[in-house]
Amino acid sequence: MIRIARKNLVWWATLAALVFLLIQVSCDLYLPTVTADLVNKGIVAKNMGVIWNNGIKMTIVAVIGLIAAGGNVYFAATQAMGVGEKLRGQIFHRVLKFSNREVDQFGDSSLITRSTNDIVQIQNVMVQMLRMMLQSPIMLIAASVLAYTREPKLTKIFFISLPVLAIVVMAVMYFAVPLFKSIQKKTDRINLIFREGLTGVRVIRAFRQDDREQKRFKAANEDYTQTGIKVFTIVSTMFPVVTLILGVTNVAIILIGGNLIADMTMQVGDLIAFMTYATQIMISFMMLSMIFVFVPRASASAARVNAVLDQPISIHDAPADEQIQIAANHPASLEFKDVDFRFNGAERLALQDLNFKVTAGQTLAIIGGTGSGKSALVNLIPRLFDIESGEIKVNGAPIEKLSQHDLHQVISITQQQAVLFSGTIRSNLQFGNEHATDDEMWHALEIAQSADFVKEAGGLDAVVEQNGSNFSGGQRQRLAIARTIIKPAAIYIFDDSFSALDFETDAKLRKALASDPQIQQAVTVIVAQRISTVVDADQIIVLDEGRVVGQGSHQELKENNKTYQQIIRSQVEKGDVERA
Repeated sequence: MIRIARKNLVWWATLAALVFLLIQVSCDLYLPTVTADLVNKGIVAKNMGVIWNNGIKMTIVAVIGLIAAGGNVYFAATQAMGVGEKLRGQIFHRVLKFSNREVDQFGDSSLITRSTNDIVQIQNVMVQMLRMMLQSPIMLIAASVLAYTREPKLTKIFFISLPVLAIVVMAVMYFAVPLFKSIQKKTDRINLIFREGLTGVRVIRAFRQDDREQKRFKAANEDYTQTGIKVFTIVSTMFPVVTLILGVTNVAIILIGGNLIADMTMQVGDLIAFMTYATQIMISFMMLSMIFVFVPRASASAARVNAVLDQPISIHDAPADEQIQIAANHPASLEFKDVDFRFNGAERLALQDLNFKVTAGQTLAIIGGTGSGKSALVNLIPRLFDIESGEIKVNGAPIEKLSQHDLHQVISITQQQAVLFSGTIRSNLQFGNEHATDDEMWHALEIAQSADFVKEAGGLDAVVEQNGSNFSGGQRQRLAIARTIIKPAAIYIFDDSFSALDFETDAKLRKALASDPQIQQAVTVIVAQRISTVVDADQIIVLDEGRVVGQGSHQELKENNKTYQQIIRSQVEKGDVERA
């Protein structure tokens, strides 16, 4: 918490909040003194001049205190909200730099909770810190001193009431703090189940698992609810207990103070002032105690936020003096030399001994069974993962010597899962090229065999719902392919992007790609499982359990490679092998 406050609070605004707070506290502490003088020297002495003077003085002090309280609340609120805004921006910026390894480590639902609920907890405590956390100790100490100066004999009451109050607060903290910490983890759980339910609603309905998912969510929700009820019940008990202690304290003050007044050793105004100071002491102690209850929850949230901000990023750019630039006129090429790759923490290599080279105008196809490492291979090209050994070159330059910005500038990729953003078709295509004209967009859509259904949907400004849910799987894939094509690049990667397309659309799309002048000047990498998709590739790599078991053209592999022949036989009806 201290680290977050130090890095994100604006010093002058924090100082302004503190100044206004001191003025407010001073006014609150001064009012009982004025009240005592009004009673002792005005009401008791029946002196209207003193009554008017002290009444005006009280009004002025109260107005100044009100203005100071408003200034303190304003700066405290703006600073707390500002801290939340900065933290959300920092987390979002950090997560965008994460590789797949870091994202998998935290999980999507936990990252969402950390950037929302956890930051809200921090914001709430920031407000309390600039309000009660500073006000309570100042008020507690100052009111105690002023109460003692009014009547030292009455302060003995606090030696009983304050320890009792402290015991109550410590008991509440002992039981509540662990529960507050567990609430954040249970929030992660609810977010996870709810997110899975939203994204997988069609699967849930298709398999008639509505009741199962509802029970699953109900169990997590009830667990969270019961924990919340328990912790807030514990915290809520503190208020009536403190009220009881405050009432008993005031009764004791009145009894003892009444005897002192009867003995003529204390004035009525001093008793009123002392009771006011006693109330301020008890309330300040209660507020300070509440802070100690809620700070651990915010501290747990701060630790979770800092864990994201401090997470080491596994993929770094080379030092600036070692980076190299890709020449603008350098012909496109992609080369793997003795490349090995291992997932984080895995015992065995996911990919090993990869060697190939593809130049401008050529198409590289990667085919293999599920889990053979096809997607892992193409994810190495834009450095979504780092290799364990070997070398990858893009346009003749080792990718570890390129900045990630420059590397991604020359690569355009369609991921295995077609991802569309809420907005319009135009805004989604502009992700690939923000300066693209309408003609360029329509050209990309025509190559991707998307122009017809886009026109029917309403054109480039047709609405795209979250993740493209208002389009079919094949339409989403084709829109994602169009977004890839519209970006000027040296390497175009299609990671199993034709899987939802029928054979005719697949063939038309590949033919359009092959005839496009922009694509002809680049390297095309296609990951596929269908033989028909890779049959025209200049070079085909056959993967099996991370190893290259075949490499060559379709005809060469068809004649000489057993794994490739098995794939053909599994996909083509008997008697059609020769035409595959």
